[in-house]
Amino acid sequence: MKTRNIALFFVISAIIIAVLALPTSADETSDLQAAQQEKDQLRQELNNIEEQIAEYQNQLKTITGEKKTLQNKIKQLQTQQAAINLQVRATNLKITQLEKDLQTTQDRIEEKADKVTRLEEQMAALLRAINRNDQYSLIYLIAANESLSDAFDEIEQYAQLSQGLNELLVETKKNKADLAVEADILTDQQEEARDLLSIKVLQKQQLTGLVGEQNDLLKETKGKEANYQTILSDAQKKAAEIRSRLYQLLGVSKAITFGEAVEIASWASGQTGVRAAFLLAVLTQESNLGKNVGTCNRPGDPPEKGWRVIMKPERDQEPFLAITKELGMDPDITPVSCPMKDKNGKQLGWGGAMGPAQFIPSTWMGYKSKVTAITGKTANPWDIRDAFIAAAIKLKADGAGSENGEWAAAMKYFSGSTNTKYRFYGDNVVAMADKYQADIDALEKQ
Repeated sequence: MKTRNIALFFVISAIIIAVLALPTSADETSDLQAAQQEKDQLRQELNNIEEQIAEYQNQLKTITGEKKTLQNKIKQLQTQQAAINLQVRATNLKITQLEKDLQTTQDRIEEKADKVTRLEEQMAALLRAINRNDQYSLIYLIAANESLSDAFDEIEQYAQLSQGLNELLVETKKNKADLAVEADILTDQQEEARDLLSIKVLQKQQLTGLVGEQNDLLKETKGKEANYQTILSDAQKKAAEIRSRLYQLLGVSKAITFGEAVEIASWASGQTGVRAAFLLAVLTQESNLGKNVGTCNRPGDPPEKGWRVIMKPERDQEPFLAITKELGMDPDITPVSCPMKDKNGKQLGWGGAMGPAQFIPSTWMGYKSKVTAITGKTANPWDIRDAFIAAAIKLKADGAGSENGEWAAAMKYFSGSTNTKYRFYGDNVVAMADKYQADIDALEKQ
């Protein structure tokens, strides 16, 4: 019996040592160095691109201050296009680096999960061994061994096994805690990837718009300066164009004119103090942020695009059911936004944003009573007036009560922070608000 127990002791002790000892190999060190070198190269390339973007932005300031000629307008549009192309490149670099970070985090999660599994298996083996030998009393051990000394040696060995079990337990708890931290890191990285992909979509949309504006301008003027000056001086034509311009809001069943949108934004502005032009800019950007806005959970969509799959279960599913029930809407055929996907088609983060203002269900629940207090009716995230007023309330709370606070408020509306990785969103909203303000001013002069 003594020989068998000693053998068992050494075997299990060897297993404990093997599980707990995880030396860093030379290959792992080399991989880390290579990854860091690649990060440094990407960071340098990104810095170079950002310097070029800043140069283009300085050129735009100069061009904007020059005489309004067709040549200068075309130059301005082309410079904007060049700057946006560089911004797309910068965003692609950030996405590339983030994809590598995501893979690294995923690898660490798999490694730690595997280690936890092995630790639990070894603990189970130890527990079974200790349990078998616990059945023997001290008297039995003394009787079964040749001497009292041998009996106490065997007891000491079991004590050491128990200590080894405790060490395994401590290590398992530590690895599980590390695993939870890595899971949080992965979630944050996935959300960052989602936001960067949204920014990239927005940048490409703006680039397409600038190219279209340039082509339309050349077509309308036939490349002649006199025709361009005529267009600039034709105030009545401009006012009519502004009034009839369709203000497209995806998720809204009826397209409204710019004049109607201004009226709603001005009403919301009067209720909250948020500038109408800024509110229009945010709602325009939100409702056109990607071609997939409002393209999930529609009648006929496959199950993988349904609310049960695309919405975060513990955060948004219950509120979504409550919202649709209160409004008498079918939750299975009420359109909401789709989640972003990476280049491999894997879902990043969660979708489920509702209506023109793109509130997720859980966030909407915190604003619905405030909207109802103003409108006097049940708040509906798909109703354009409710969407405007809810967005205005949130933006005001984030500092948009003055023009100085608008950029930060726009950034928080997009990602919940003012992280400059996404500054394109805030910059674009502010620039769009300036254009809308010029249009509103033109309307008011008529």
